[in-house]
Amino acid sequence: MRPTRQPAYDATLVGMKAIVYRRYGTPEVLEAQEVPTPHAGEGQVLVRIRAAGVNPYDWHHLTGTPYFMRLMAGPRTPKRPILGVDFAGEVEAVGPGVTRLHVGDEVYGMRMGAFAEYMAVDEDLVETKPANISFEQASAVPLAALSALQALRDKGRVQAGQRVLINGASGGIGTFAVQLARWFGAEVTGVCSGRNAELVWSLGADRVIDYTRSDFVHSGQTYDLIVDVVGNRSIADRRRVLAPSGTLVVLSGPKTGRWLGPLPATVRLAVAARFCGRQRLTGMLTRASRADLALLRELIEAGKVVPVVEKVYPMHEINEAMRHGGQGHAKAKIVVAVK
Repeated sequence: MRPTRQPAYDATLVGMKAIVYRRYGTPEVLEAQEVPTPHAGEGQVLVRIRAAGVNPYDWHHLTGTPYFMRLMAGPRTPKRPILGVDFAGEVEAVGPGVTRLHVGDEVYGMRMGAFAEYMAVDEDLVETKPANISFEQASAVPLAALSALQALRDKGRVQAGQRVLINGASGGIGTFAVQLARWFGAEVTGVCSGRNAELVWSLGADRVIDYTRSDFVHSGQTYDLIVDVVGNRSIADRRRVLAPSGTLVVLSGPKTGRWLGPLPATVRLAVAARFCGRQRLTGMLTRASRADLALLRELIEAGKVVPVVEKVYPMHEINEAMRHGGQGHAKAKIVVAVK
């Protein structure tokens, strides 16, 4: 995810509670502290956070792994002491130049610093929350749903009638990818464990492969588009089940190596993409997009997409929430309710 500019903090304002980490480590380094409440600057709104989503992105920042990412996050200590990128809440105040949003509006969006009671965020990164879901459900949407949408539409160029495989269909991104692929008119196959198969069926998958019992690489089926959220198979394996003019979109690499993590796999993918004929191989970075959040709001309000939340933790159980959802093994999404 691309970084956004940090808001200014006004130490004269009443303090707010935030979950802070001053050093890299396990969830035990997270502490609830009182910090200055941010103010809404030019073109910004101050959002009172009601709920925040938990993502593997937060886990990588918490642990500082793979180590190469510390070049951006801070070589010795974190530059940004408040985690969380998914948020939903209410507009508490508006800054100069803000015309679209008003105090009291229910909103959601994506920006670093969501594990706190308040956040100052640029107006163009915030969209009106879907009216038919709770704050907790809304906070599960931004990063995961934007990743799924942009992987399918922008990188995958999905078309109606195509055969689409979602590897990691029961995770945060995968649950949205299954529903969005169906909305685009594709024939969807989801890969997940047997215990999560019922969930993936319920989201509209046409076929579910239990990876503990069978291997999609040897299924005899080929796919026009593969969205790989897991990244646990070789490029050759995935190309074997990719149609001659199909597209492979990789959102994650193998979780090996504390220094470089998925970076070597990303480089191998880029090199292989030059020698794969008509097949397209690509990675991606999720971008914050108010227009895409507006589209997702419309789909959710129309019942075409439903956020799936496995568990909601209270803010004082943030350590357990991070352990549960931060490493990417949770079913669908984990959420923290901010009180």
